[in-house]
Amino acid sequence: MSYAGKNLRYLRKLRGWTQEEFANKLNIKRSLVGAYEEERAEPRLEVLEVICGLFKLSLDELLLEDLTASGGKGNGGGSYLDKRRQMKMSVEVQQIHFVPVKAAAGYLAGYADPEFVDELNTFTLPMLAPGQYRAFEIIGDSMLPTPSGSVIVGEKVTEMEDVKSSNTYIVISKGEGIVYKRIMRNTKAKNKLTLVSDNPIYEPYNVNTEDVLEVWKAQMIITKANTQQLWDVNQLAGLVNNLQEQVSNLKKKIS
Repeated sequence: MSYAGKNLRYLRKLRGWTQEEFANKLNIKRSLVGAYEEERAEPRLEVLEVICGLFKLSLDELLLEDLTASGGKGNGGGSYLDKRRQMKMSVEVQQIHFVPVKAAAGYLAGYADPEFVDELNTFTLPMLAPGQYRAFEIIGDSMLPTPSGSVIVGEKVTEMEDVKSSNTYIVISKGEGIVYKRIMRNTKAKNKLTLVSDNPIYEPYNVNTEDVLEVWKAQMIITKANTQQLWDVNQLAGLVNNLQEQVSNLKKKIS
């Protein structure tokens, strides 16, 4: 006995799709979806394969199991929806600890203390690849157009050799605290990092690598809606000139 028709109807309604919407996803006519669901026709193999891909099912599950039943066969029983929930719960979700500005001072002292870190609020971002992440709130206009109050999600850098020049990082150091900057590597002075703001009115400065406590490579920026900084033409012209001058000075220092 095939459960194809019953399962197709169940899966379609599970996603909240109309027959027309489901047909478009399967690249078939809407009338065929109705025929399949009413068991007046059997779906072609290529259609079944598309459905299996959409819902992460095997052909056997789609054809031979009643996905609507609470005691279905295979995979430990349970409906399709129950199984998907179990799969999600079985995956370990990466918890991202959030360091707000008000906790910045305490973080400098407790960054390596698991008990302190555990007291921080956490959230998750399922689109991130496996790794160790932390989020930091930044205040100020030194990294415009990234607005003040943005949250930078960074991935832990365990070796300074992995720091790539011109990329953006959260840098935690003894003298400067928590800052969000671009890092420029100095090939001559390997014990120093040059930190550069995206807003060129701020001059670059150096920090000693021995004073650096942590480095987190920026992976995502979370900002409030409608807070993006806008520049007018005169501002942009002045910023470009300032930036060109800073680049020239940096090249002289590095060379």
